[in-house]
Amino acid sequence: MSGATSRLKSLLGHLAGGPSKPTTPAPATDGNHEYTHRHHIHQLSPTFFLERAASIEPDAQAIYHVTANNRVLRRSYREFADRARGLAYFLQKQGHRRVGVLATNTPAFLEAIYGVAASGGVIVPVNYRLKSADITYIFDFAEVDCIIVDHEYVDLLEEFRGAHPGVPFIVDADTDATEGELCGPFDEAVLEGLKHDIAQGSKGWAGLHSSRGVADEDATIAIPFTSGTTSRPKGVVMTHRGAYLASLANVIESGLNYNGTGRCRYLWTLPMFHAMGWTFPWSVTAVRGTHYCLRKIDYPLIWKLLKEEKITHFNAAPTVNTLLCASPEAEVLPEPVKVTVAASPPTAHLFEQMTNLNLQPVHVYGMTETYGPITKGWHAKATASSPVYYKDPEATRKLFLGGGLHSGDLAVWHPDGSAQIQDRAKDIIISGGENISSVALESMLVQHPDVLEAGVVAVPDSHWGERPKAYITIKEGRALEGPDLIDWAKSQSAISKFMVPREVEVVKELPKTSTGKIQKNVLREWLKKGQQQRT
Repeated sequence: MSGATSRLKSLLGHLAGGPSKPTTPAPATDGNHEYTHRHHIHQLSPTFFLERAASIEPDAQAIYHVTANNRVLRRSYREFADRARGLAYFLQKQGHRRVGVLATNTPAFLEAIYGVAASGGVIVPVNYRLKSADITYIFDFAEVDCIIVDHEYVDLLEEFRGAHPGVPFIVDADTDATEGELCGPFDEAVLEGLKHDIAQGSKGWAGLHSSRGVADEDATIAIPFTSGTTSRPKGVVMTHRGAYLASLANVIESGLNYNGTGRCRYLWTLPMFHAMGWTFPWSVTAVRGTHYCLRKIDYPLIWKLLKEEKITHFNAAPTVNTLLCASPEAEVLPEPVKVTVAASPPTAHLFEQMTNLNLQPVHVYGMTETYGPITKGWHAKATASSPVYYKDPEATRKLFLGGGLHSGDLAVWHPDGSAQIQDRAKDIIISGGENISSVALESMLVQHPDVLEAGVVAVPDSHWGERPKAYITIKEGRALEGPDLIDWAKSQSAISKFMVPREVEVVKELPKTSTGKIQKNVLREWLKKGQQQRT
């Protein structure tokens, strides 16, 4: 236990004289008569999962994290809940209602997810890999009045600060604070909030917006933004009810509440800012699992945690799983690990590699607009609630044009009832009247023993209209030239002749979104620049 946590616990015990008071429902009124709180009416909010977890198993390990100063930090559910509650009271005291978050997968991010909602506010998470201008656009568009930012990314907010000098930043140092006072503005905000609660009569969770205090379950809890690979990012409105239902669906579908080795131990490889971590910040807490936070995708560290901490679950895009399987530290795990795979279509070859390492893939498909995963094993799962684009009614209308949700993806419906995602409609290559799925061609090219990843886009062709071009990366220690792969595709692969690319370019790294999707728009820009240089 860190010194900071010890001092925080001592302060709470000294000032409050014990745990928070139990919640006492306030009388309600129908306009004419006061009546007793109706216990059968339950406003759904996933914020209640933390209050519940801390009440049932206060000493259970909630968080494991290697901090920015390279120290191992462990927090119990009591400590996790106290810190989130302190942040909530601080935000209430300061009157902040729309809180931006710019951080990696840190304990502070987890605490903010619960603290912001418990204060009655709305959380706006942003991708720290975006350019400063895009971050400024999102925070400006979402009208945030406060930003929680990891110390590593403060510089990305200089442009925003210039335009909005009155919006305060709460900087998280992400250290274990083993010496001296509590470390940095974020810890100070937590402490100030806890003192404020005590000064107001120590109401604890009863004075906040957990599920017992949420006035409207259809109110907004978060506004995550789409990745914006082809245009400006779009804000998606998530509600308390929607997040609650999606969280429980993921508990069931990912098997978070049942593990042969006991408690769920979830590794945060998926960015928390991406569709609110597909609602897993709430799902893992609902089953009182342990959150293993990661500042960065570090493959040696991931394998160390998989082996030593006996991780039971993680979520990751195909590209992360590809590099994980190719890591020198990779070896067959003694116990199976359930891996939810999404963001872009994975290949059968990847699933074979994962299975051989005892990483059991659970393939899902979804969108930020549907709270992340929405289908599993090709069988549809009920939508948590209808998505809405923030400040964009026209985009919302188009999304549901004709009564269905238009994802922009193309799929094949097989006779057995299963659906197979083929490609994004805009990425289909039409060559001489034949439709070529870029995803299908990519999955075939990576079957070459030297190919690590492949990205395919259309090249204009005077005869065929367009044809495929492939960009590939090579496995470490291997050597392969583009013509060699073309020869292999023609003579040794199962690739149809009309699909074989005439151009294959070997690159050091493929451009990807924060969730591991290959950015086809960037590949097209590469293509244009290459053509311009040749003319």
